[in-house]
Amino acid sequence: MRILLRHPGVELVCATSRQYAGQRVADLFPRFRHVPGADLVFTDSDAAEIAATGAEAAFLALPHGVSASYGRALVEAGLRVIDLSADFRLNSPAVYEEFYGKPHPDPELMQEAVYGMPEWHREEIKKSRIIGSPGCYPTSILLPLIPLLRAGLVLPQDIVVNSGSGVSGAGRKADVQYHFCECNESMRAYGVPRHRHLSEIEQELSLAAGEEVVITFTPHLMPVNTGIETTTVAKLAPGVTADDLTACYEKAYANAPFVRLLGAGKPADTKNVTRTNFVDIGWAVDTRTHRAVLMSAEDNVIKGAGGQGVHAFNIMFGFDETEGLWLI
Repeated sequence: MRILLRHPGVELVCATSRQYAGQRVADLFPRFRHVPGADLVFTDSDAAEIAATGAEAAFLALPHGVSASYGRALVEAGLRVIDLSADFRLNSPAVYEEFYGKPHPDPELMQEAVYGMPEWHREEIKKSRIIGSPGCYPTSILLPLIPLLRAGLVLPQDIVVNSGSGVSGAGRKADVQYHFCECNESMRAYGVPRHRHLSEIEQELSLAAGEEVVITFTPHLMPVNTGIETTTVAKLAPGVTADDLTACYEKAYANAPFVRLLGAGKPADTKNVTRTNFVDIGWAVDTRTHRAVLMSAEDNVIKGAGGQGVHAFNIMFGFDETEGLWLI
């Protein structure tokens, strides 16, 4: 909402919330007071009422399993939908049920949806009616790995990923394990060994490699509000050097405004990306083990969520890709 309120091509005509229906946006989020558009009053989440406002696009920030029930109604009403839940990220209903514990509510629409990573699905996004916006962890993992797998510079076997995320990754829900005293001055792994984001990560890596890719992924909770730092280790193909990785990245992301390549031997730092739509990528080659060490950092709620959704929206509606997203 912060991004959309300052986007010059957007008029916010409807904001829905079952919990906050009847309240003004500016009252719930005081930082938006006096900002044009923030006097909008939250309404209940009814697809027919949303369509009646004349909206052309809808962003869904709903729980997994709930978004799908709104996606169909909104698409059929003529809106183009950007969904920030997991409901439209996967290609396989069976994989969705395996990782999310229940059958997908709309497998047909699920398989029509486009995985909304602008750097790799730009042309499909332009034409799509519905986008499954990538998760935050997957974004930090896929952007460093996809070009290397496509080019055959790293092997698709034995990829190991460790990530750390700020507490905002858990959302706004109240839970003892996310209280300040539980998180501050502490760091811990969770979701081991099978975090649900593995489903979309392995889907997209397998498409890039042209064969099934299964990885080891361990997420960690960091004592910060926002930010993700990911370190990925992958076996290099024979003869590959750090210069090869550099050339591959420079070619792959030459026209990617929000991917910043730090260079060989330069780790990414979350303090340089928080509250922005950038992802920073550095890399190194361990010559002793002949492995690539890929390091990335992003803001989990912007590049890993809202900003990436707006990036896809810009592509869908013909705006400059960076419109509203120069957040520094």
